[in-house]
Amino acid sequence: MKDRASTRILIVGCFLAAVAVLGWVVWATSHAEALRQVHARGQSDLALAADRLMTGLQRYRSLAVTLVDHPILSALHRGGSRADAEALLLRNADRSGALTALYADREGRVLAAAHGETPDDLMAQPWFLRAVNGALGADHGIGPRLGRRSYIYAAPHFGANGRVQGVLVLAVDIEALEREWSGSRPAVFFTDELNQVFVTNRSELLFWQRTPDALIGPGGKLAPLEVRHVAGFEIWEVALSAYVPRRALHLTQELPVIGLTGEALMDVAPARRLAWLQTMAVTVLCLFFGSLLFLATERRRTLSIANARLEGRVRARTQDLEQANSALRREVAEREEAEAALRRAQAELVEAGKLSALGQMSAGISHELNQPLMAIGQFAENGTAFLDKGRPDKARANLDRIAGLAARAARIIKNLRAFARNEAEPMGKVDVVAVLTSAVELTEARLQNDGVALAWQPSDWPGPVWVNGGEVRLGQVFVNLINNAADAMAGQVDKAIWISLVLGDRLEVRMQDSGPGIADPDKVFEPFYSTKQVGEGMGLGLSISYGLIESFGGRIRGTNTDKGALFSVELDYWQEEMAA
Repeated sequence: MKDRASTRILIVGCFLAAVAVLGWVVWATSHAEALRQVHARGQSDLALAADRLMTGLQRYRSLAVTLVDHPILSALHRGGSRADAEALLLRNADRSGALTALYADREGRVLAAAHGETPDDLMAQPWFLRAVNGALGADHGIGPRLGRRSYIYAAPHFGANGRVQGVLVLAVDIEALEREWSGSRPAVFFTDELNQVFVTNRSELLFWQRTPDALIGPGGKLAPLEVRHVAGFEIWEVALSAYVPRRALHLTQELPVIGLTGEALMDVAPARRLAWLQTMAVTVLCLFFGSLLFLATERRRTLSIANARLEGRVRARTQDLEQANSALRREVAEREEAEAALRRAQAELVEAGKLSALGQMSAGISHELNQPLMAIGQFAENGTAFLDKGRPDKARANLDRIAGLAARAARIIKNLRAFARNEAEPMGKVDVVAVLTSAVELTEARLQNDGVALAWQPSDWPGPVWVNGGEVRLGQVFVNLINNAADAMAGQVDKAIWISLVLGDRLEVRMQDSGPGIADPDKVFEPFYSTKQVGEGMGLGLSISYGLIESFGGRIRGTNTDKGALFSVELDYWQEEMAA
């Protein structure tokens, strides 16, 4: 038992050590990645600040180069008006926001000045000597007369002989440039060759000078500087002000064109927080899953004991389940046989419905067939007699009548054969106008015998109306509805049936009669429900019709109106997607 406890302690200790190592790796990796993101964002911000400063100075540089060749300034060497020249310099200085502007000859004598000031010896200034030598001079500093930070451009003016005749000096106000981005993030400053801050968006950093281990401010104020390198990045720790991060990523960018170095201090506190959060998340997850693993290991032994007990119970129960499974298979087989028997019974009911309808129509159909057959015989005898008398025109007329009667009989037989056949094909494209016309022809004799007026005009629909269904089964539905309407009107004087089509989102076939209506519309489609006398029907016609229409995806309803009963059959239009 003691050995087992020691093993557990050792395993837990190794696990905690591994978690600590993993946490350190995650911290280092996350911190380095976060610093890379801060570095990329800082480089972009520093480049933007540098471009802003250089663009501002470039505007004054262009002004100096352009203004130096002005004719009024050139005329000063030939005795031109100094007042005009000073007015020109003052006007351009005011427009551009420059501190001052002056024009001097190559010996350093001031010929015109924007504000009338007389500077110190220009020949002692390196930037002036550079302009005298034919190049653009530039420098920065605090002018003793101006008393403000300025950046100076000295542009040479070349005479007709190609030599420098004069120099235009333009002093740029650095404070005016700083106002555009003062206080923006991050802390950015530009230092000169002495590592002294000359331009910055944090006024409290002006004129601080950096040494290897400290920053020295105006008046000798000292701020200790600790520089560390983390993941290849330079991190400063220094306390300068509340608006400058205490721990920051130090970035630099050389600006040789203006003789300054751009520097930025990016706050690394968000990067450290992100690294700590990721480290804590990984550590917590490791401890959580380690705890789960430990608990799972502890429970494993208990579960193994319980598992052995359960196996014994399972073996005892397996035999019972096998017996129940055998009984279930037998029950499934019996249900499948019952479903097959139900399908056969349904098919037989459909055929029984057809036979019942044929039985109701048999007398009328026999009359319809017998009448043209008798007429055919009569017209044949008449035709023979006319031929014997040499009257072929009359014989031809009799033969034409015989052909028409034969076609009528053939049409009746065709409708009977189509109605009586057993349709096994799946649903397809059916012309509902043709199916209704066939159903009317099948029931025409019975309706005439019963004195029922049928209102149906196929000519109102010159073209087919295609629906999704089965031709034979749909015809059986319409024959059943017509026969039921005729049965309901038995004993009445006025008997009429109206058939119409309504085109909408779905096709609706409406069949209305002038009978007494439906006694109970809610039960009219139930099997064996009938209002006829005993022996006059099985009560399955409407139930079979309901099942057939439902199999097409349609809907059949029966309601009462002020004229009688109304049955409506809704069917889906045929679409090419159904064929696919």
